[in-house]
Amino acid sequence: MTRQKQLQEDTRFRVLGLLESEPNINQREMAKALGVSLGGVNYCLRALVAKGLVKMHNFQENENKLGYAYLLTPQGMAEKLALTANFLQRKQQEYAALRAEIEALQKAAGERAGASSEFGQ
Repeated sequence: MTRQKQLQEDTRFRVLGLLESEPNINQREMAKALGVSLGGVNYCLRALVAKGLVKMHNFQENENKLGYAYLLTPQGMAEKLALTANFLQRKQQEYAALRAEIEALQKAAGERAGASSEFGQ
């Protein structure tokens, strides 16, 4: 998977998770919470709505006509579950790789420290 595709999947995962926990959040708050641009959130939400993963409900009785609720559809819940599994698997792989790198660095640092002490440095 390309890095860009991975970032898009991570964004979808985070947007779906945020909508599940806070369906009344507005796009500006969502962008701030996720650390992405407002345009990026808007683009992602439109794509999720077009795919049938999220429904947008406008509160017409609300004085603030911009008040929306974003609701995950059953397909959206299934997508979030699949994205969660992918995200978890990828993070576990990253953790294992990072742990191996740390162990290798610790070993190299220990060998260097031993070599330094042998030469009186």
